[in-house]
Amino acid sequence: MSGGTAAEPGSTPGFGAETGGQGVVLAIETSCDETAAAVVRNGQLLSSEVASQIPLHQATGGVVPEVASRSHLVALRRVLEKALAEAGLRMRDVDVFAATAGPGLASSLMIGASAAKGLAVALEKPFIAVNHLEGHLLSPFFGLPDGIRPAVGLVVSGGHTLLVDVEGFGSYQLLGQTRDDAAGEAFDKVGKLLGLPYPGGPHVNRMAAAGDARKFDFPRSMLDSGDYQFSFSGLKTAVRYLLPQLAELRVSDVCASFQEAVVEVLVKKTVRAARELERQTVAVSGGVSCNSRLRMLLGETCEKEGLELLLAEPAVCTDNAAMIGFVAGLKWKAGEFSSLEADIDPNLRLAAS
Repeated sequence: MSGGTAAEPGSTPGFGAETGGQGVVLAIETSCDETAAAVVRNGQLLSSEVASQIPLHQATGGVVPEVASRSHLVALRRVLEKALAEAGLRMRDVDVFAATAGPGLASSLMIGASAAKGLAVALEKPFIAVNHLEGHLLSPFFGLPDGIRPAVGLVVSGGHTLLVDVEGFGSYQLLGQTRDDAAGEAFDKVGKLLGLPYPGGPHVNRMAAAGDARKFDFPRSMLDSGDYQFSFSGLKTAVRYLLPQLAELRVSDVCASFQEAVVEVLVKKTVRAARELERQTVAVSGGVSCNSRLRMLLGETCEKEGLELLLAEPAVCTDNAAMIGFVAGLKWKAGEFSSLEADIDPNLRLAAS
């Protein structure tokens, strides 16, 4: 599913035009294990609600698709009602309904997309399908007065690690991605290996603050590969080899050394891409972009290189509907609407490499 189709004349109010500058998007995000809804009006965020499923998945140490989809069914109505109440609006005030179409878990995506389509049909309003990755990619630009500008975008989350050349809205070139584990996935798996609570990434980050990042010389996979590809599975394996010695080691040192290896690769490849493509802006998003060491090293390196650094606000780094509403508003403004028959795509791509 890419872009959308033009709507029938008269059925799709322009972004802030026919609606007197008060165009309202109600967006739903259910790509994995967060049930989220947000209201965006004329590019401004009015409300954002997220119901986390972390407690449900802690027992299994990972997301169980059936549990996730059932939880979405239970939580979605409550989340929608809270988002509208926070915005001071009613369902009939919504002009456009939007939902994540992919990538993600099929059973989870179906819940949000079906709900948004059903509401669009019931209220005779347009529907917009949004690529979850595009939501992450553009979230650092959300709320900026000058909008989206050319940049190298780094998307780092539990399921994705992508470097993207952003020319403007809707114009993206995939530069590289992970060949195996995403950065966030590696953080979570290492956290599990070390016996840390689920999800492991934030706990590794906290433990690393008290550790020595030079204690272990973990591999920097593909750092000098000459391209923009990533690989983190070997790094995870290197940590596993330490497990027999774990009783004699400081877990904080392992966390700090592992984290430094991941962050160094992410920062160096991203900055090199910006230099080689002559982009002056680096835009970083996704759950892993909340990592304190990544933010610090990115800030230091971009300042040294004379690059502008845009970091997504923490509230829109992890899965959320605000970023989906932001992209839907841009699509609405561009006249890009989706067919109600358009299906979800668990493997939806952002751009061609």
